[in-house]
Amino acid sequence: PGGFSYGDYLRSGAIARFSPIMQDVVRFAEAGGLVFGICNGFQILCEAGLLPGTLMRNDSLRFICKETTLRVENADTPFTSACTEGQVVTIPLSHGEGRYYADDEVLNRIERNDQVLFRYSTSDGAVTDDANPNGSVHGIAGLVNDVGTVCGLMPHPERCVESLLGGDDGRLIFESLLNHVSAVAA
Repeated sequence: PGGFSYGDYLRSGAIARFSPIMQDVVRFAEAGGLVFGICNGFQILCEAGLLPGTLMRNDSLRFICKETTLRVENADTPFTSACTEGQVVTIPLSHGEGRYYADDEVLNRIERNDQVLFRYSTSDGAVTDDANPNGSVHGIAGLVNDVGTVCGLMPHPERCVESLLGGDDGRLIFESLLNHVSAVAA
């Protein structure tokens, strides 16, 4: 899901979660199907209750469109298996409401369960306030649900899959998914 659905009225993803197709997405996820929400898709997955937390206005109150570096936190998921833990990837981001937020109880749970997949970082992998473009709590850029089958990511890996176009770090995520699906199908 994604794409400024329903004009992001009320808040990002709030109305889209009531779209009839979301009933099927929820059923698919509950049956163990892989669901990947990029940017507005991440916002919708949070609004639909498939991922914990919410996405809020960037702390700058401005739309951000730039490349950002992310540190891979968990490489043991269908979305990150082609990565290595601690690896730094460069992925473009483009959003006005990308600041991840959750209360302390939820944050403690997702940290304890290794649900955070990516954090905003410096090019050498340090998670700092300066490296966090939108003010996301704990520098969270992407995470999975508690069983690892639903993933939300604010940056856009689909925009960097070909080195001729400026970078291919996003390809790692899609290779991870392809490897997982191929292994399951074998």
